[in-house]
Amino acid sequence: MSNNTRPVVWITLVNWNGWRDTVECLASLEKLVKDNFDARVVVVDNGSTDDSVERILERYPSLELLRSDLDLGAGGGFNIAIRKAMEENVDYVWLLNNDAIATPMALAELVKAAELDARIGVAASVSYYKDAPQKIQAWGGGWISFWTGRAGHYHNAVGGQKLQYLTGASALLRCAALKSVGLLDEKRFFMYWEDGDLSFRMRNSGWRLHVSPESHVFHGEYAEEGKKTSPLVDLWYCESGVRFFRRHAPFPAYTIGVFLLNQLRRKILFRNAPGFRAVLKGAWLGLTRKEQAHV
Repeated sequence: MSNNTRPVVWITLVNWNGWRDTVECLASLEKLVKDNFDARVVVVDNGSTDDSVERILERYPSLELLRSDLDLGAGGGFNIAIRKAMEENVDYVWLLNNDAIATPMALAELVKAAELDARIGVAASVSYYKDAPQKIQAWGGGWISFWTGRAGHYHNAVGGQKLQYLTGASALLRCAALKSVGLLDEKRFFMYWEDGDLSFRMRNSGWRLHVSPESHVFHGEYAEEGKKTSPLVDLWYCESGVRFFRRHAPFPAYTIGVFLLNQLRRKILFRNAPGFRAVLKGAWLGLTRKEQAHV
């Protein structure tokens, strides 16, 4: 804690060959209202192979930038900063995707909620699409069905009891909660589902998930239904999804089966042969390896 007892927050971004997004995000952080917390901005460069580090430091020469020689994935990149923050007894770490734009009150609203309720382990923002700023991308988080093998975001306000996970696009983590449940599981989840896994572990340990309705960020692009993703994204999503259900589903074999059938059906429907093969490869890796294989 700081000398005036205001909570200390580390604002953490992970950059991987995306300096333009990172610089835009950092510019939005300059406008944050900080009446109820003390902040420190930390950027983790996750093994970029372009000139990201030079470009970011050119614009923000005094920025604290931590470097990884390898791309450790989303969880591994954030964990670099989280571990350092916890060593310094920081109160909260705000995970913010580097392609997000924060509104001035985004963090203040999250801190206010967490300070009012010590049971909150994670507090998330309402995310809007950058390309469709009136359209909600995720009302903080969403749901996961072990019966249908499907997951999705909420797009309207829901009660806290319905929130099964919070998205990592903008999530304030209480360090005391992380000490009790552990960090993001970078060994099992290189990309995707790591926020769901942490949310489930938080809930199972008695911590609350919370969405602050007045905390807003603008994130990513508007995704059209049926738009093809890269085969690597399909592989990561399915591999991590299989690992998630292996850990959390009451009947893993059933849930994994319907999950994969859903994924394969979509690839067939949109005639995406590379994606179909990537789903099968991701399923195989998720079923045969305990830890994430770096691809």
